Amino acid sequence: GKPGRSGRPDNNGKKCSMTKRAVIANWYDYPQYYDIAFRSETRLEADFIEAACGKYCAGRAVRLLEPACGTGRLVAELAARGRQLVGFDLSESSLAYLKRRLARRRLKADIFRADMADFSLDEPVDAAYSTFDSFRHLLTESAALSHLKSVARSLRPGGIYILGFHLLPPDADEQCIERWSERQGRTKVSVTLRVLQTDRRRRVENLRVCLLVRQGAKQFRLRHDFPFRMYTAAQFRRLLAKVPELELRDVYDFWYEIDHPLVLDNQISDTVFVLKKGE
Repeated sequence: GKPGRSGRPDNNGKKCSMTKRAVIANWYDYPQYYDIAFRSETRLEADFIEAACGKYCAGRAVRLLEPACGTGRLVAELAARGRQLVGFDLSESSLAYLKRRLARRRLKADIFRADMADFSLDEPVDAAYSTFDSFRHLLTESAALSHLKSVARSLRPGGIYILGFHLLPPDADEQCIERWSERQGRTKVSVTLRVLQTDRRRRVENLRVCLLVRQGAKQFRLRHDFPFRMYTAAQFRRLLAKVPELELRDVYDFWYEIDHPLVLDNQISDTVFVLKKGE
């Protein structure tokens, strides 16, 4: 899932309005709308992935992996730029959507169904990326650790993992709401994302996403509640210390300014980590 640029937005505005026509469902099962909601970020993310590969990878990065690739915005974009892509997800709907997208654009990628908590590849990749909060779907320490170890096994020596997700600083506002809209042709998708409950002890926050889709006079509403694991900077450092194969090289935020790495502290929330496998 991908909230907008602001990890802990201002708590203002109305609650998302739901009608009796609202569908209570997993929004990943509606990939055509999910994809529109995040499409404007695609080029910026792909530019950063390529820039990070050029800056941090030992040798040229040709073969790239995206765990939890979803609808494949980045898989298709990077494949169109001449990279060899490997992507997997648990959502059958998203994978079917991605395969249609690749066929329509006459692009090739190795796409399959797998769990990001524990996976393996037949041959290593030069780099991997997961740019926006998919990592937080791993709700336990053991699942997160298994994921990082799976990525480390999948990288060749000198390869990198670009991992982006929201940290929750200790003094962050726990009640927040965020809205954004995107349009494609006659379809407008409006997203409202709000935090319902935060449990710092269990390190879980429950979120609700409300989707409003307008296509001319037609409207479609969807509501999806789901949990995310929470991390402070110190908590992620402790997790990373258990994966000695991966070294933290630099930290960025969701502005993706490759020439301006940041400091990992309690002020940063929109965080992109560049992890490198030893050579």
